Amino acid sequence: MLYWLTQHLTLLKSGFHVFSYLTLRAILAMSSALALSLLVGPSMIARLSRYSIGQVVRNDGPKSHLPKAGTPTMGGALILVATLVSTLLWADLANRFVWTVLAVTFAFGLIGLYDDYLKLVIGNSRGLSPRWKYLWQSLGGLSAAGTLYYSAATPAETTLFLPFLKTFAEPLGAGSFILIAYLMIVGMSNAVNLTDGLDGLAIMPAALVIAALGVFAYASGNAVFANYLSIPAIPHAGELLIFCAALAGSGLGFLWFNAYPAQVFMGDVGALAIGAAIGVLAVIVRQELVVLVMGGIFVLETASVILQVASFKLTGKRIFRMAPIHHHFELKGWAEPKVIVRFWIISLFLVLAGLATLKLR
Repeated sequence: MLYWLTQHLTLLKSGFHVFSYLTLRAILAMSSALALSLLVGPSMIARLSRYSIGQVVRNDGPKSHLPKAGTPTMGGALILVATLVSTLLWADLANRFVWTVLAVTFAFGLIGLYDDYLKLVIGNSRGLSPRWKYLWQSLGGLSAAGTLYYSAATPAETTLFLPFLKTFAEPLGAGSFILIAYLMIVGMSNAVNLTDGLDGLAIMPAALVIAALGVFAYASGNAVFANYLSIPAIPHAGELLIFCAALAGSGLGFLWFNAYPAQVFMGDVGALAIGAAIGVLAVIVRQELVVLVMGGIFVLETASVILQVASFKLTGKRIFRMAPIHHHFELKGWAEPKVIVRFWIISLFLVLAGLATLKLR
C-alpha cells in the first residue's frame, strides 16, 4: 500500500523514488513488523491469559516443563498478523510470488489455528486428528505446487538445480516438480512444528533461514547477480525479500516474548505456517537442497522422530531417551537454555554454509 503510494508520489517529487529500492523497503518491512510485534505482543498475551488459552504439558516429558502449564499459547498469530501488515505495506502487490507465499503461509496458519483451537479452547487433547491435519496440509501443498508449476513464466522456475554444480540443470515435468514442491512445503511445515518444543528453539533458526532465503530471492530476481553467481534467474522473485524481511522481523519480535522463560508459545498456528513459508520460498527460488542444509536443525528433529518410531516398532527399543531430539538432551541433563542456544549456534553455521553456496559453485 505504501509502496503503491510512493510510486505515485514519485511523479510529484523525485525523492520518493528511493522507495523503489528493494533493500530500503526490506529494512522498513522488517522494522515495521518488529515494532508491530513489540507493540501488540503484551496486549495479545494478556488476552490469551484472560481466556485461559494456555499450554498443556505432557506428564511423560522432562519434569522441568511442568511449570510451563498454562503459559499462553497461539502466539504465532502475532507473527502472522505482523508479517501480513508489513508485507501489504511495503511489497509490490502486483507480484504473483508475494501473493502465492502469503496464501500458503496463511492457509497452513489456519490449519494450525484450528488445531490449537480444538486443543486449547474446546479442550480436545488430541486436537485435529493426524489424518485430517495431513489431508488439509496435502491439499494446501499440492495447490501451491500446482500453481507454481502452471504459472511458471520461465524454464528456470521448474528446473532442478544442485549446489556446487554449475552446469547441472534438470528440467522437471509436472509430476516431478509438484512432488518435490509438495514434499518441501508439507515436510518443512511439520519439521518446524516438531522443533517448536522449547522456549525460542524454533523461531530463531526459522528467522535465520528466512533471512537467508531473502538473500537468495534478491539475487535470483536480479539478472546481473544471478548470472554472476551462477544461480537460477527468477524474474520478479526479488520482491520476496520484502516478505522474508517482514517474517524475520515479526519472528524476532515474537522471540522478545518467547525467549526463556517464555511468556507465550507459538502454537501450531505459527509453527505450521512458518515451516510452509520456508518450503514454498525454497521452491520459488529453486534452492530446495540448500534449504535442507540451512534448516538442518529442523531436518535433525524430524529424523530423530522417524528413527525413534521406526526403531521402537522394529526392535522394541528406543534410540533416544525421548524424541524430538531436543528432549533427549534435556533428559541427559542439559539445561533448557543450553539446549536452545547450542541449537541456535548450529543453525547459524548451517545458514552461513548455505549462503556460501552462492559463490562456491
